[in-house]
This record gives sequence, C-alpha cells and structure tokens, in this order.
Amino acid sequence: MATEKGSISIHTENIFPIIKKWLYSEKEIFLRELIANAVDAISKLQHINLVEGLGLAEDFHVDLIVDKEAGTLTIKDNGLGLTADEVRRYINQIAFSSAEEFIHKFEALKDSNQLIGHFGLGFYSAFMVAKEVEIRSLSWQKDAKGVHWRCDGSTGYELDEIDKSDRGAEIILHLEESEKEFLEPDRLRELVKRFCNFLPVAIRIDGETINERNPLWTRSANEITDEEYKAFYHQLYPFSEDPLFWIHLNVDFPFNLKGIVYFPKLNNEFDVSRSHIKLFCNQVFVSDNCPELIPEFLLPLQGCLDAPDLPLNVSRSYLQNDPQVRKIREVLAGRVAARISDLAKNDREEYGRIWADIHTFVKYGMMRDDKFFDKVKNDVIYRSSDASGYTTLPEYLGRAEATHKDQVYYASDATAQAAYIKLLQGQGIEVVFLDSTIDSHFIQFLEMKESSVKFQRVDADISSSLIDSDKSAELVEGEDQKTLEQKVREVFEKRLAIEGLTVRVESLKDSTLPGMVLISEQMRRFREMMRSMGRGKSESEEGIGDHTLLVNVASPIVRSLARFEEEGRNDDADLLVGQVYDLSMLSHQEFSKERMEIFLERSNKILELICKK
Repeated sequence: MATEKGSISIHTENIFPIIKKWLYSEKEIFLRELIANAVDAISKLQHINLVEGLGLAEDFHVDLIVDKEAGTLTIKDNGLGLTADEVRRYINQIAFSSAEEFIHKFEALKDSNQLIGHFGLGFYSAFMVAKEVEIRSLSWQKDAKGVHWRCDGSTGYELDEIDKSDRGAEIILHLEESEKEFLEPDRLRELVKRFCNFLPVAIRIDGETINERNPLWTRSANEITDEEYKAFYHQLYPFSEDPLFWIHLNVDFPFNLKGIVYFPKLNNEFDVSRSHIKLFCNQVFVSDNCPELIPEFLLPLQGCLDAPDLPLNVSRSYLQNDPQVRKIREVLAGRVAARISDLAKNDREEYGRIWADIHTFVKYGMMRDDKFFDKVKNDVIYRSSDASGYTTLPEYLGRAEATHKDQVYYASDATAQAAYIKLLQGQGIEVVFLDSTIDSHFIQFLEMKESSVKFQRVDADISSSLIDSDKSAELVEGEDQKTLEQKVREVFEKRLAIEGLTVRVESLKDSTLPGMVLISEQMRRFREMMRSMGRGKSESEEGIGDHTLLVNVASPIVRSLARFEEEGRNDDADLLVGQVYDLSMLSHQEFSKERMEIFLERSNKILELICKK
C-alpha cells in the first residue's frame, strides 16, 4: 500500500472550535477521552465475542506507556482495532461517530447496557497536549492489515499499511515541551484515579493495574453490607466522618440511573452552595460539580451518580434544559423522602440522632417542593419538652386536643424563655423547640399549608388554663380582687410610663413569677420579616415595639407592691417595679451597657434592703 496523503474532512460541526474551548478548560481531559475510547473498543469486542462466539479468552486491558526519551505517551488497548477504511470514516471525518454505525449493525443483538462510542470527537482532545499524534492499529476482522495514521495537528494526515501482529490500537502522543508532566507515572496514576478509576477494564502502568474496576453501585444493594457502604464513602471522601444515611439507586425506567448518594455529617465549614455529587457516564468520570442534577435543597448530598444516557462531554446548558435531568432531580427527591419516612417509622431513635443534621434541608425542601412536602410532612420531628424527647406535629396535636386543640406552643430560645416554658409545663402544656434560622419561615409556611394549625411562641400570650379563676381563695381578708388589680395596674403604669407598653394584671396559678412580657406573635413576626428584608431597625435601635407586661397579682411580691404607696414606701415601690419589668425583659432583649449598669445597681439596692430586715 502506497502512502496515502489527504486532508481531514471538517464538517460544519467540526471538532476544532471545541478543542480551542477545551484549551481554556481542563487539558487533562484528553486522558479520560483516550482511555474511554480504548475501553469502549474493548467493550465492543467483548460484546461481539459473546454474541458471535469468537472464542476470545484473553485478558483485556489498557496500557499507558511512557517513553521519556522520545517524549511520547502511548495509550494501547487490545480491543476492536481499526481498518484503513474505518480510520478514513471515523478519524478523518471528525464529526462522524463510530458508535452509531456499530449499534446499528448489532442492533438486534445489543444488551441492556447500551454501548456508546467515543472515537471521533474525543480522539481529537489529544491535540490539547500533543504536537503530533499517531495511530497504530490492527482490526479484529479476519485478514485485516495493520494501519498507521499520523497527523501534526493541521488538517493534513498520512495513512500507511504496516506490519502489526497484535490486535487493537495504540494512540501515540508526541507531547509538547510544555506538557511533559504527562510523562510522569505518578501524574498519570492521579489522573486515572480521578477520571477512570471505575472503568470495567484494567488500566495498567508498567504492568500494574491502577483502577478499581468494580464500583459499589454496580452491585445489588442486598449483597452490600453497611461497612462496605461506609468504606466506599471514605474512599470517595477521605477524612470525612461516617455518613448519616445512604440511598442505593438502580433505575432503569424511564431512564437509566445508578449510583449511591450519601447524606454527610455536616459541619460549619461545609460548602452547601455547590454540588458534591460525582457524575459518571458508563463509569467514566464526568464532573464533581453538577448542581443541575440535584434538587437545590439536597446539594449537600455526596456520592456518585452514573447516568449512561447523558453525553460524556455534557455541558451546563445541556443539563439545565434536558427533560431527563429534571426527572433525575425528581427521582432523587422522591428517594430521599422515602428514606426519611422509612427512618422515621422504623428507627425513631436513629432518626432523632441525625435530625439535627438534616432538618434544615428537609424543611427547606418542603418549602420548595410540593411533592416532597406531601411525602414527609408527617415525618418532621420537633424537640419537645415532653419526656419522649421528640414529637411529630400529628402526635403533638393529638395530645393537645383536650387542652389547646390546634394551638402549637413553641420556644425559640430554651434558656431565655425558660420561665415561660416552666409555666406552661406546670399546667401540662407541651412546648416544642424551634430555634434554627429556618424555623421562623418554616412555621409560617406550615400555617399557610395547614390552615387549621397555629404556632404561638411561649411569650406571645398566656393560655387561659394558666389563669386562676378562683382568685378570691387567695385574697387577704377584706381585700377586693378588682380593687387590688386596679391598684397594681396603677402602680406599674405610673412608674414605668414606657411608650408601647400595656400593663395587664392577672392572677396566675403559678405564684412564683411576678411578671412576664408578652409580644404579639403576628407583630413580632412582621418586625422580624422587615428586619430580614433590611427594612427595619434592629431591636437595639428601636426596642421591641408594642408589648404587654403581664403582672401576676398572685405573686406575694406584687401584692406587697400594692401596699407600698399606702405606706409611703415610694422608693421601694420604684425599685421593685423596675426590677420586675427588667427581669421580664431579659428574655426578650439584650441590655445596653447603660441599662445593664442600672439593672445591677438596682439589684444591689434590693439586696441591701433585704439585709437590713
């Protein structure tokens, strides 16, 4: 065969603009493309061997061969190989793909694992790092002749017939001087581990197989132990804590999707703004940041997804617009919801243990996705003042039916609101704790979705069950309840005279608490919303706005105050009124330096009065 010379046929959708684009991206991608080509050629030959009974029993492998002296890197396989005609069709006509013709030829025989060809487009990524590329190949077909193809990166090529005894292809890259890093075995091992670690064919350097070949997601879930799942997770994410739970995916309709996704143990440094899922296409690594594939509220998920129907060189715009990608997001959300429900129903103790790590994303998901909301709404748990520790909303409302029906009492700060919680607990009223940033938005969302349920913070108002209707039983002889309440109200109103303050006098069943500040639930939510939107002043700038001081006339301290004026003890009355109000305000507002100094000075004076008795 005489040397053939010619020009590569460049179609309008040619590869060279793509190559130029890649030059500004990861140049290392060339190795993934060439190894994927080699594995694809082997997979096709294995398929033909199976269906046509060729009797090939040898081991299949891809070898990376370094020649530092010559400055070449060779990717060698023992797969299909190419004839001269196939080189002309699949290499010289860049926009043509071998896969289409191959699959059409064996369409009646192909199995469920669709064979996707990469020769053609991916091959030319070699020119990202090479000044010249050669192909030495011998086809599997009977009586085939060896071929040698050479191109220096221009549109010109040379094609010769050569003697070659071993079947397969050798892609020889004459590397640019600036790309000699790819002659270092350690660098090649790093890239193989990153891009091709889970390919099903042995990839070797100096005869040593360096890839895993059988990823966990290709196995059946019922044959994998928890320890194997955890070990695989730590292989993907070294130095991480054990994951909270995982989901093994094996979807074959209406699209193909395999993988294992893990919910990690989160910490403050975790970047929840990007996807941490590793995307594969037929076990070839594609990307480790594909947020388009993951529902926004599940971006912290880690693990791997293998989507063979997606193109290997998938673009961000493709992912954003592809209907299949939307279905993948729906499947992931549905599987996570099912796993959460399963944990909630079958392992409540374990579910409670991980809830602190997942609740933000569950609640956010419910607010963003109606289908997700419907699936998990009854599985959201709340930390409770009840001895059980955690409760669902249906469980809470079931217990509250006899006392406060659809009213849910909650605390946003267990320490600051301890007195209010204690008061409610004393009357058998359960309190749930909603103390995360998302909770103020979440409870408003729940009230909108479930109109019969109302959330009220423990310091918003007082339940009628806490008020003592039999007040006269505790009155001093000759004392009139209404007169006493009027005296107390006048004492507090005259001495406080604070704008926006309403004084309310009640006799509570718990006499240990002299007073408490109540703030309207709706007004407080409105002010918080305005602040979050940057349209309101901070509490330190404008105070807490309209509020009510509920004075407990059942308290001995308050009863004493009512008689102080009659006895001319105005200074003592001033001290106690101010102290009752400030003690009530401590759970609502951080005191300024000046106000704290006044509070401490008043406290010392009260201690002095006690010591003088």
